[in-house]
Amino acid sequence: MTEPTISQLQPMPDDWQRALAVVAHPDDLEYGCAAAVAAWTDAGREVSYVLATRGEAGIDTVDPARCGLLREREQRASAAVVGVSEVAFLDHTDGVIEYGPALRRDIAAAIRRHRPELVVTLNHRDTWGGSAWNTPDHVAVGRATLDAAGDAGNRWIFPELTEQGLEPWDGVRWVAVAGSDSPTHAVDATAGLERAVRSLLEHRTYIEALTDEDPETYARTLLTGFAEEAGKRFGNRPAVAFELFPR
Repeated sequence: MTEPTISQLQPMPDDWQRALAVVAHPDDLEYGCAAAVAAWTDAGREVSYVLATRGEAGIDTVDPARCGLLREREQRASAAVVGVSEVAFLDHTDGVIEYGPALRRDIAAAIRRHRPELVVTLNHRDTWGGSAWNTPDHVAVGRATLDAAGDAGNRWIFPELTEQGLEPWDGVRWVAVAGSDSPTHAVDATAGLERAVRSLLEHRTYIEALTDEDPETYARTLLTGFAEEAGKRFGNRPAVAFELFPR
């Protein structure tokens, strides 16, 4: 009996100049996506980050008011490691983000402001595959980002944005979902993997609260494992995988 053929991941499109990554929390992009961001900024592309929250509910031993400030600082430092200088926060409440028009409006406004061709977000499905349950924040932000990519181009949806000087932007060509259990495309992570590890390590306070393992060992083992697993479907090169939704 022959072994089943593993479907191969296609290279991500590279005919674009601006990307906007929209996620729920500080560190969401660093858990497996930062190596792709490093590759993109190395190639001269512009990447900006928008986070729905400041991750203020993420550390049990730190009061949310102090935690939000701490995690914002760590996120800005983390982004800088992979060449991202623009990081914005929408100030939704960590842990109880609500999918709906308000969230879609905020993300559509960010898309109109940045005018990206590529939008990146995190897994919007109920699970990470199998029985590994996703969080409500990830589901809400991922789903709203997919919807807001269309909202941003329609002047009759959220017309108040036009009144604020944010003209419609119908130039989003793809939404790429990281962390999907149904990936279709990938980015070679070889050159960016070391910076991805350093980028995740900037979230040291969060990591130290999460695990007793040495932070560098934790970050390197985790990201290398993700990259090698994706690479099995990408010519055995370390890779960051995405599920790509063309528009």
